[in-house]
Amino acid sequence: MIHMTETLAVHTVEGFLTPDETAEVVKLMDDHLATTRWVPARPSDGLAPPASVQEILGGAVERALPAIRRVFPSAVAVTPWDYHGLGPGDRIEAHVHGVSAPESRPQRVARVAFHLREAERGGEFYVDTCASDALWTDRTAGPGSAFAPGTRFVREISHHSGPREIAALSGVPRTRWTSAPPAGTAVVYGAQLVHGVEAVRAGRLRKLITNLMDGPVGP
Repeated sequence: MIHMTETLAVHTVEGFLTPDETAEVVKLMDDHLATTRWVPARPSDGLAPPASVQEILGGAVERALPAIRRVFPSAVAVTPWDYHGLGPGDRIEAHVHGVSAPESRPQRVARVAFHLREAERGGEFYVDTCASDALWTDRTAGPGSAFAPGTRFVREISHHSGPREIAALSGVPRTRWTSAPPAGTAVVYGAQLVHGVEAVRAGRLRKLITNLMDGPVGP
């Protein structure tokens, strides 16, 4: 059963990938990008890495799960990873995925982000915290939910939300926590946290993201 505190927690796993693993993933992704000629239409778009990259990342998750479960005890598995590449001027505006279907299984507990390569300037990942009730809905978890009874749910304001929803989020007073994790570190952040990526000012940010789930993920 997922507890509300898990959906609002932040954790890091230092040494998630070794330097050799990171270098291998960079090489494999470079080859994959050259083959697919993929160019994102917008900064939030992702590309599924090849099976060889998924395998390396899967091994890293298996190693890291005991540490991840100290903060996210409901964590069981992850979904396939996505690759994201952001260039100068690109940013991910503040958003929150929330929980759209609390009765479904498996359920997302958190997300895991790994920076394969940092931008030369900018591109920092952040989470926003706040005490405002404006961020929350009146929905609570009931019987049969994957969440502990009484768990409240935030408003779902994703990359694809309309201008009214984005403007409403912009008006909520928030405190920003910007991360600068050591190389090789994965950042795990709860599914109900507002988060985003600061604008890349120089270079290219390359990152990999997956969902941390409370049950096995089907093929």
